[in-house]
Amino acid sequence: MQPPADGDEIVAATRTRLLAEDWDLAVALTDVPLEVSRRPVVGTASPVHGVALLSLPALGAVGRHRRALQTAVGLVRNLLGTGDDEIDADDRAALGRRLRQLAADDDDADGIRFTARVLGGNVRLLAGMVRANQPWRLAIRLSRALTAAVAAGVFALITSDVWRLADAFGWVRLTTVALGSVVAVVVTLIVGAQMWERPRGRRVRKQVVLFNVATAATVVLGVLSLYAVLFVLALAGGLLLVVQPLFAEGLGHPAHLSDYLELAWLTCSLATVGGALGAGLESDDDVREAAYTHRAASTTDRGPGWS
Repeated sequence: MQPPADGDEIVAATRTRLLAEDWDLAVALTDVPLEVSRRPVVGTASPVHGVALLSLPALGAVGRHRRALQTAVGLVRNLLGTGDDEIDADDRAALGRRLRQLAADDDDADGIRFTARVLGGNVRLLAGMVRANQPWRLAIRLSRALTAAVAAGVFALITSDVWRLADAFGWVRLTTVALGSVVAVVVTLIVGAQMWERPRGRRVRKQVVLFNVATAATVVLGVLSLYAVLFVLALAGGLLLVVQPLFAEGLGHPAHLSDYLELAWLTCSLATVGGALGAGLESDDDVREAAYTHRAASTTDRGPGWS
């Protein structure tokens, strides 16, 4: 990798080295100043990638060794999903046990058995990886997808044909459409931004499985969060904009709350499909940045984990 390089490029290069060496976690030291949301930081941790970066220039000129060690410990804790609060003796023991567990994992199982063992033995790690990614904020970070979803929802809400479809579909078809819309967005984001890794050998399968499961879980939870918000907005918009006499005339029978709920359900499903179209317009870098939150160690922090 030739300089100048940004944080994402260093993460990608470190991830490549991690897979090549069959490591579980990696902390890279770099001379490149790091920023998160335009704020200088000492280091960043990406739990999904299993990679942390530590910027040497941000450590200052005095006590660099001590600060580097303390920051590295904090970054590793974030990679393991154990948070960045003050470390006591019990925390150190738990952290040591978790690291020994990762180091002791073998790779002699195959197929479904291998996947089940990896997931079963790393539930806490997976949960920490997904939580650190803050999947509920995924849709907010993707402006084109959100704009397309809202536009599609407004159009569906004021279309009388959609009213009649929502009334005639029933819960089975509505559920099928909802699942299809969620899957469409998830596949568009993961495949379009090339966020699905393929194992390059038996040694790295565990890392790849953890990465892919955490990525899929993050995107699914993010899309479901978007779906829930769109449902609430569609229901509120339907009650506000679709007046009952006009709604009843379009349905051919008196309109009840259940009819508004069905309309909101179908509307937010169609809006989610619109979000998939908008997601296709997002750049790969924007999608990956939205999906993978980097936990930062600020240059101004003075806590026990970061000072």
